[in-house]
Amino acid sequence: MSTIHIAAALLLNIQGQTLLVRKRGTTAFMQPGGKIEADELPVHALARELEEELGLQIDPAQAIFLSQFSAPAANEPGFVVHAQIFQLTIDCAVCPAAEIEEVIWIDPATDPAVELAPLTRDRILPFYRRSLTALA
Repeated sequence: MSTIHIAAALLLNIQGQTLLVRKRGTTAFMQPGGKIEADELPVHALARELEEELGLQIDPAQAIFLSQFSAPAANEPGFVVHAQIFQLTIDCAVCPAAEIEEVIWIDPATDPAVELAPLTRDRILPFYRRSLTALA
């Protein structure tokens, strides 16, 4: 099985909601981010993708590395995504651009009534929920 290496964000707003994106021509919502180029650090790939897809300029030094996860790719059958996940909190508007058709803010503690990519559904949201429980 082939692997796609990506950097993705657990992007939070000040209300504690997390941002999910849906690419044009697809049905599953996922964390924003994208493929890491051959000569790129994961956090720099994330900064580039967030600017391209959401018009969001971030300081890579503000991105907190959380973990890495693998899951079946949502939009590429037969592929696995291997993701470096970073947490960022923003207090500004985002605007879908490039291949992003739709963005939604969800409460990460509950299951949204939308289709989620396997990486988001099975790895990232459960990981984040465990961290919230540990803080409570």
